[in-house]
Amino acid sequence: MTERRVTANLALTLDGRYHGPEGPGDMSAIIPYVTTETARNQMTRIWENATTALLGRRNAEGFLGFWPNVANDENADPRDRGYAKWLVDTEKVVLSSTLSESPWERTRIVNAPAAEVVASLKADGEGDILVNSSVSVIKALLAEDLIDRLYLTICPQIAGGGPRLFDDGLPGSKWTVAHQETGDLGEVALVYDRVR
Repeated sequence: MTERRVTANLALTLDGRYHGPEGPGDMSAIIPYVTTETARNQMTRIWENATTALLGRRNAEGFLGFWPNVANDENADPRDRGYAKWLVDTEKVVLSSTLSESPWERTRIVNAPAAEVVASLKADGEGDILVNSSVSVIKALLAEDLIDRLYLTICPQIAGGGPRLFDDGLPGSKWTVAHQETGDLGEVALVYDRVR
């Protein structure tokens, strides 16, 4: 095994939800905070040491429709462009049981449990393995205690409904704060490292 870290990034409401009660499109409690200075600084942190993006199918397809355009947009915020260029150029592993062809260049499709894929990725290579906003993958890896760093952006709203990231039944774990930053709108960027 190499010393590759598994990292995960997600924006959450104060009540721990990654979208609201109206379903995956209900991002009303999160959207106002994802383009702030604090959120953009956090986005830069998530990919600085990462060499592999591990994504679920939904995120891979959604990202494909958005980020390549940002990478080529000279008017985009430089931090957005930096992340977009990294995502386009980096190795991407998409977990899917339904895709048969890669939606991106430098992408491979894997139909296997997230824990098995992470074990394979950690067996060789260098740099962090970033799970970016793919909740199903993050939840599976939390359940197996395989995440080494969490990048969380906490949005100062209560969604009042919708799924939560931290479900009951997760194994107990201890984390330490590696970084924190509070934005002008009350959003908080947190970086937690797993204490092992």
